[in-house]
Amino acid sequence: MNITYEEKIILLSAARKSIESIFTKTKIETPDYEQHPILKLNAGAFVTITELNSLRGCIGYILSDQPLFETICDAAVQAAMHDPRFPPLSKNEISQIKIEISVLSPPFILHSYDEIIIGKHGLILEENSARGLLLPQVPVEHNMNRDQYLDAICQKSGLSKKYWQTQQIKLKGFTAEVFSEDILMGE
Repeated sequence: MNITYEEKIILLSAARKSIESIFTKTKIETPDYEQHPILKLNAGAFVTITELNSLRGCIGYILSDQPLFETICDAAVQAAMHDPRFPPLSKNEISQIKIEISVLSPPFILHSYDEIIIGKHGLILEENSARGLLLPQVPVEHNMNRDQYLDAICQKSGLSKKYWQTQQIKLKGFTAEVFSEDILMGE
């Protein structure tokens, strides 16, 4: 997917306005899909919220049957209010948060651990009742090698860290176009 700078700005603004609307009850305007058809495509996406450089919420959808614009708006509200790892975001925190968006490619099967490319592939683990997802930027942000990345996806899924070493786990990969409000500041 090739999202333009202008479309990234639209999506980042929509994510922030969606979070603000929790408290203001204002309606988010739908963009002109004719001018920006990519915003109408169905695609999975995650919204990550940080506060003072610490994770504050991250929720999204691997696949979505909604337009990308609506998926981002929904994921932003879910990340702000319903990430079970954190209390709901308060109105006072809004000015302190930073928003990052990850627009996902469709998942694909990884047949071997050797296919994993750090920094390029996100991971989805589906093993019996264990499920987990790590975005492609996670191993880069935490300076992980492939083995540590596999440990992390197992742990995130509720399995033992080294579970992947005892048997071949069912993994899917995906890529993501990742952008944050840093682009507004020219970073």
